[in-house]
Amino acid sequence: VQLQASGGGLVRPGGSLRLSCAASGRTFSRYSMGWFRQAPGKEREFVAAIRWSGGTTYYADSVKGRFTISRDNAKNTVYLQMNSLKLEDTAVYYCAASKTLILSTIATLPQYDYWGQGTQVTVSS
Repeated sequence: VQLQASGGGLVRPGGSLRLSCAASGRTFSRYSMGWFRQAPGKEREFVAAIRWSGGTTYYADSVKGRFTISRDNAKNTVYLQMNSLKLEDTAVYYCAASKTLILSTIATLPQYDYWGQGTQVTVSS
């Protein structure tokens, strides 16, 4: 599986962005998907995840109620709708794919088998 993230950009506090992650391969629908982010000087951190069926989603506390993860298996694409953006949301955002998503390790990097390149999100006034 190859992943290509896009949709990043510069936005003011309180604004919105939608990130997309397009996947290659016919087995996309079998993978659970996640979004992570990494701010300068910080470790990569979990943002959100969605199971292969799209029926169950998970969020970091810092984005709960503001971000929404979704997927369209027909388009081999996962999305991250980001609303009410804050300065602290500034980071490079990465999408990742997991063959077997385990709840206890959902926020850990080794849980994910494939990673896309990042897309920069900058929140600034």
